[in-house]
Amino acid sequence: MEADRLNSPDTSVVTFEVLGHQLQFSQDPNSKHLGTTVWDASMVFAKFLEKNSRKGRFSPSKLKEKRVIELGAGCGVAGFGMALLGCDVLSTDQIEVLPLLKRNVERNISRIVQTCHDSDSFGSIVVTELNWGDMDQIKSCNPPFDYIIGTDVVYSEHLLDPLLQTILSLSGPRTTVLLGYELRSTNVHDRMLDLWKRNFEVKSIPKAKMHREYQHPTIQLFMMTLKPSNNEIDCRAEESESDETEQICKENKNDSEEGSSLIDNLQAKNLSDWETRRCGAMAARLLRDVKIT
Repeated sequence: MEADRLNSPDTSVVTFEVLGHQLQFSQDPNSKHLGTTVWDASMVFAKFLEKNSRKGRFSPSKLKEKRVIELGAGCGVAGFGMALLGCDVLSTDQIEVLPLLKRNVERNISRIVQTCHDSDSFGSIVVTELNWGDMDQIKSCNPPFDYIIGTDVVYSEHLLDPLLQTILSLSGPRTTVLLGYELRSTNVHDRMLDLWKRNFEVKSIPKAKMHREYQHPTIQLFMMTLKPSNNEIDCRAEESESDETEQICKENKNDSEEGSSLIDNLQAKNLSDWETRRCGAMAARLLRDVKIT
């Protein structure tokens, strides 16, 4: 029997295990809003947190009670990754997405409370509306935050400037920005990196730091901090950009090899849930059945 795609027009709930919890996220791939779909970058982000949660900056002892704001939260997957590590998360999106987001938050908090033996390990999640660039809404969020997160929020060039303005307005000197997205347009990617590097120290998270199964050459995670005001590190930034470009080229070169591997697994009917999702994404690109406006 052919494996079912996890994310298809008929899929209303995606079940996802992270940090020992079996979470369920309602979605509506048939809606006219991109925020009502569980995108793969959010799963890569949550699994990255899981892999790096035993020690270091992403351990519960370091993240407990840290203030986090999630931009373009959509179905809420990435925010739950932070909340499960003890963070207090403000999950935001446009007004049209909030009913689905609130439902996912309420459902999964209930599941966590019922199954969690140590209730103190879970932080909190609150949902609110936030339109990028709306200064009144930004101020009502009470910035700055310890962390600003977002996954698959970069898909159109006209959104880059309001997104940057919003991130800067929510940031303080010690804010860390964590963004993940799937590369769909080289023009948007280049413009995005140019804007970010004018204002932030940008580091691309290597694949070795990601979960072994939940990663893909086209999905990238970035960690950013504000540049010092005197901005004396131009040479280092250029070297970092060169290294990052080289890394991306290597990963894209391996994309076709991974595609062949997925096809072999598909023929052998050995696909995991994650590989099934990626096969679906590859097929969508080839058939040009994904249109983003």
